Order: sequence, then C-alpha cells, then structure tokens
Amino acid sequence: MIYKINDVLRIAKRHNNNKRSYLLVNPLQGKHIPVSSTSALNMMKTLGDKVASKYPDTKLVIGFAETATAIGAMVAASLSEDCIYIHTTREQFSNNYHFIDFLEEHSHAPEQRLYCDKLNEWLQHTSTVVFVDDELSTGKTLRNIIRQLKSEYPIINNKKLVVVSIINRLSSENEDLLQSDGIDCEYLIKLPTRNFDVSDIITQAPKVLNSLTESIENKILFNMTTSLPNPRLGVQIQNYISGLKLLGSKILNLVEDSDSILVLGTEECMLPAIITGKILEDKGYKVLTHSSTRSPIGITQQNDYPITEGYQLRSFYDVNRITYIYNLKYYDLILVISDVGYWHTESVNSLLTALSVHGYGKVIFVGGNDVQHL
Repeated sequence: MIYKINDVLRIAKRHNNNKRSYLLVNPLQGKHIPVSSTSALNMMKTLGDKVASKYPDTKLVIGFAETATAIGAMVAASLSEDCIYIHTTREQFSNNYHFIDFLEEHSHAPEQRLYCDKLNEWLQHTSTVVFVDDELSTGKTLRNIIRQLKSEYPIINNKKLVVVSIINRLSSENEDLLQSDGIDCEYLIKLPTRNFDVSDIITQAPKVLNSLTESIENKILFNMTTSLPNPRLGVQIQNYISGLKLLGSKILNLVEDSDSILVLGTEECMLPAIITGKILEDKGYKVLTHSSTRSPIGITQQNDYPITEGYQLRSFYDVNRITYIYNLKYYDLILVISDVGYWHTESVNSLLTALSVHGYGKVIFVGGNDVQHL
C-alpha cells in the first residue's frame, strides 16, 4: 500500500511540555486514536515488508517504547520466524536483570531502558540490527542508545545498523550524522524538517474524574492459561505472534453478539489488543482499538483537532503513576488486554469511571498469569 502524509499525521498539543509543544499523532497506529486493527496492521506490515526486502537477513529488531512497541513487532514478523524482537521499556525490573538506560530528550517520560542479558548472543546471530520508532525527528534518541551499545558491546560495530520509522523528518544535517555512523534510514513518509506552531490552539488538560463507587463484581476477569513471552526481555517473534493469536481465539469464545467492540491495550502493551481486534474483525465484528498512554495531550474540539476528549487514569502497572486515555465513546463490549501481573482496584476503577462517561454494555479484563481476582 502507498501512504500519504494525511493518512498518518495529525498535530496535537502536548500538555505542559516545554521541551516540545506539539505531538505528532498517527491515526493508524492504534495508540491515541481508536482505529480498525486491520488498518493499523496493514500500515505496520507495509513498513515491515519494505525493511524485509532490503535487509532480509536481519535477526534482531529493537523497538522503542511506548508508541512503537507494536510497530517494531510487526517489522520483526515481516523478516523471519526466528527473528528476535525486543522493545525498550520504562517499567522497573529487579536487579537480577541487566539494562542499559538512556534518554529520550524531548519526551514527557525521558528514561528508557533496554534489557541486555542476552544481547551479545543475539548480536552474534545477526548481520543487521534494525531499530524501530514511530517517528524520527532528530535521531538523538537513537544515537544515545547506539553510543552506549557500542561501548558495552563492541560486536555491534561490525553490524549493519538500520533505523526504521513510519514518519521521518530528519534534517539533512542529522541524516549526515547517522550516515557517518553507518546507519541507514527506512520509512513510509518523509516530512519536511520543521516545527509545528500550536500556539493558537487553546487546550485543556485531560479531565480528572471522581472514582465510581459502584460495585465491579459483575466485571469479568479472564486469566490467561498460557503465559505470553515478554517482549521487554526479548522474544522469538513467531512464538510471540502465535501466542497472541491463541489468546485472541480464547477471547473470541467470551464475546457474545455485540454491535460495537473496543479492544483497549495498556501503555507499552499495544500489540495484544491490536491482534485480538484483528481476530474479532475477521469474524465480522465492528471493532476499534487503541491503548492508554503516558502522553499528556491537550484537549479541544477546535480546528479538526485529533484529540477531542481525555481522562487521567491510574496506571495499571503503578497506581501512583498517571496515564491517559483519549477519544472514548459508547461500546457494547470493552476488552481490556494487559500484561500486568495484578489488577489494582484503583486502576480498574479509574478506567471504569472514564468509560462510564459514555456508558458501556460490558467490560472484560484480560491479563497475565499472575492476575488476582478483584
């Protein structure tokens, strides 16, 4: 498929971010804006096929959290069944794991971490390393991590390095910097190098709602019987995709006739929701998917602005962390799919409160092996 700028780009205003006032919102990405899973996966596959045609021997793909976790996985899936996929994370792990920390300088959540316990082994089995992000603006984030990787893992100096993105808006100077380090760039859309002026857009913060006091006992928690591999720690991509499809088929058995379904992911856990949505779409259901996010985006209804409604949530991974959800509406069925190990009551209540603004027919929470019933 051929994509144009208008297919993959909307401009929003970051809320209270002095480092960069605007945010590029991709309406096909399945993150901030609800979208058909089929449409999201088609875009990701188009990028993946382009990469596979040029770098078919790649056995290691690294995606950047949080918005490129699904894109990176689908790029890896386009390459080979035994390709290793890993994405960076902002979550905390025990000291038993070795991570490299680095900065994403313009981000609302600057710290990212890459698991490295098996990195040397993975590097030995690939001629090329592909890095995947949704958008490439300056290349600083990429250069930060590659600099640290080269320092700790000299073997990477002998590998072909490729950075892949949906949108590329590198200046010629920044392109030269990457080229001088031997890094190729692949993308779907090239944008002119410029900043976007959002100073005339008046926005409000995502709303804070008082939590519901209604009982949540009638909400179903479905405990996965098969533990999914964790892409934060590296997965063989075929095993990961197969596991997600198996999960989706199990969820399909829970779905009764519904005229409208939302499949909602949580923060870095995007692809399980997108794959499940595709399985439901293939069965004829009307489905949209997106996910909660750490990105605080300004809200307004003016000038065809993409984010018209938003609410603050308690993170499913850390009840002390604020996350956000945007552009809700009424659905007959809402499937919340997460790799969180425990459903915090405060987090569930904050989401149900946001969903209750438009109402819903039924909510099913789908989680990992260690999920506790509320």
